Amino acid sequence: MQPLHLRSAGTSLVISTHRGEAEITHWGADLGDTLPDLSILNAPIPPSSIDANVPAGLLPQASSSWQGRPGLRGHRVTDGVPGFDFSVRLRAVSATTDGTTAVVLQSDPDAGITVTSNLTLHPGGLLELRHTVSNDGSSPFQVDELATMLPVAPDAVELLDLTGRWCRERHPQRRSIQQGTWVRTGRHGRTGHDSSLLLAAGTAGFGNRHGKVWATHLAWSGNHEQFADSVADGRTMVGGSELLGPAEVVLQPGGSYTTPALFAAYSDRGLDGISEAFYSWFRSRPHHVATPRPVVLNTWEAVYFDHNLESLIELAGSAAELGVERFVLDDGWFRGRRDDHAGLGDWYVDETVWPSGLAPLIDAVTSRGMEFGLWVEPEMVNLDSDVARAHPEWIVGPSAATYKDGGRLPLEWRQQHVIDLVNPAAWQYVFDRIDSLLRENNISYLKWDQNRDLLEHGHAGRASVHEQTLAAYRLFDALRTAHPGVEIESCSSGGARVDLGILERTDRIWASDCNDALERQTIQRWTGLVVPPELVGAHIGPDTSHTTGRTHDLSFRAITALFGHFGMEWDVRSVAGPAREELKRFIALYKEHRGLIHSGRMVRADVPDESLMVHGVVAPSRDGGTPVGSTAALFAVVKTRTGFAEHSGRVALPGLDPLRSYRVELLFPTPADADYGHTFIEAKPAPWLASGAEANGRFLGEVGLPMPVLNPEHAVLLRLTAL
Repeated sequence: MQPLHLRSAGTSLVISTHRGEAEITHWGADLGDTLPDLSILNAPIPPSSIDANVPAGLLPQASSSWQGRPGLRGHRVTDGVPGFDFSVRLRAVSATTDGTTAVVLQSDPDAGITVTSNLTLHPGGLLELRHTVSNDGSSPFQVDELATMLPVAPDAVELLDLTGRWCRERHPQRRSIQQGTWVRTGRHGRTGHDSSLLLAAGTAGFGNRHGKVWATHLAWSGNHEQFADSVADGRTMVGGSELLGPAEVVLQPGGSYTTPALFAAYSDRGLDGISEAFYSWFRSRPHHVATPRPVVLNTWEAVYFDHNLESLIELAGSAAELGVERFVLDDGWFRGRRDDHAGLGDWYVDETVWPSGLAPLIDAVTSRGMEFGLWVEPEMVNLDSDVARAHPEWIVGPSAATYKDGGRLPLEWRQQHVIDLVNPAAWQYVFDRIDSLLRENNISYLKWDQNRDLLEHGHAGRASVHEQTLAAYRLFDALRTAHPGVEIESCSSGGARVDLGILERTDRIWASDCNDALERQTIQRWTGLVVPPELVGAHIGPDTSHTTGRTHDLSFRAITALFGHFGMEWDVRSVAGPAREELKRFIALYKEHRGLIHSGRMVRADVPDESLMVHGVVAPSRDGGTPVGSTAALFAVVKTRTGFAEHSGRVALPGLDPLRSYRVELLFPTPADADYGHTFIEAKPAPWLASGAEANGRFLGEVGLPMPVLNPEHAVLLRLTAL
């Protein structure tokens, strides 16, 4: 069989079968039209080793003497005895390609196992890979792991991944790649606050806009592992897999199991090139959000559980006057829900709080030109609820018996448990209740929360995170089919379910429960490594953050929220005078520039001053380029803490057309707006700040401009106009 060569957007993927099994011999820079005879890649055989070249297969196998992490782990159960066919010997049967997609079929007839691998190299350079294992034998085969993995080049010597916790999601950590396996395991039953959204291997010191990077993301919302595996001969593999519980996947004769998709990107332009590949894929999807992302007001930090029709209508009126376009009623509207101890699972409007239902509030919202949204948490249940009392068998636990019959429940988390969506009756109940809410009310948007890990998660006494995740996906899919006009936000204690599996079923994610602008700068920067800003909820909270106690001025909070799907989580009735006019101004700025923010290239500068962050969005290249006089880019220059130098010096603005000329102006705060004892602390500002500056993209990207001397936890917003 001839090698398969997939090419797109400066990336090549080469699959060879010349050693009997399918092997990825190259994933990285584009190799051009012609490949040599790949037998030239046969390596020397060192002493005291296997007497053959060992392939790093498309599914690495012990049967080929691969000594690293295997692609398939499992065994056959024959006559009730486990452990047979523990080491399969897959050999290529067929391999076909059209230049951007490939299908590789490998089989071991003796073991009765076939694996089909589907690969697509999307137009923007993003690779999508998944495997399907089929049981061709006459007895059950238990799958313990089926991993998707890819080789990286020898000059990939550093590893970057992300970690975090509640209200501090997606923070980077780095280490050198050394011999052995580095594994990030997620056992949360959901993606997890500490999940690594991306695992990136790269050349020494790779950064935002320099160095070679090979990066992977596993599109799965349940238990999972991501890893880098470096073996003794110097080869390194990166990849991921669903982390299966005991006997979660047992294939009966004729049965099959398909992995979650592994998405992967290569860049020779640092991490910004990785983002471009992911953004291109997101934005090319037929179901990607197409309408302007509306300004949101969420009621949580405005009223919490204190639901009162009169005050909420007053809040809606205040929001509409500011220019809000979507009003979202958060937790507290359903039966018995006066705090977080009761009511989850009873998805009926609380008659004691809403005697006429939600209609009066919905009418007040929609009559003011806003959409109405509602918070729900369909996958959870409180023991203090009508549904739990009626159906204790619907509550997830490790025991086959219900808790009322002596079965054990997992420990509570925020006074709640998980409803067993694997149970068809429970799934149908949840679907029917949410479906009825949407049919009976003019609801345009659901904020879909999920506030606990799925620990000791079982159905009928057996581990079931795998089936629960698939059942949750089916619930999203069924409701979207029934109500195609309703948008859904994925919230999971903030940012604990951010992955491409859930984003195939939702229209945005809530990046974090933390609205502290300083924390959000890092959270949003690293969330945005994979997820484009139109899908990342970013809100202005109150002056003093309810999660950290920090106080920030409005301009810092607003500039931070501007580079996402903009909104507020704030009692805006309390905003008056100059502050209200400033808030209106930011809402108008967002509306003016959201088309650019949600379609442009995200740019993140490599800044030597560690107290400074510089990021922006540049208008996408189109025929003829950005029209003269149009906004070509927005940049934020953010001071996160004190620096060693008296001022930051000249700051470069990268990512611009080097031959195009631009006018740069301080959009906010302008010198006329600025409180020089608060936002700027220079005695005399740089002259260009008052009148603007003109230069071409090469000058701005290489030389830059002097920036204001900022106090810590302040920012300025720059607009670049095409000349």
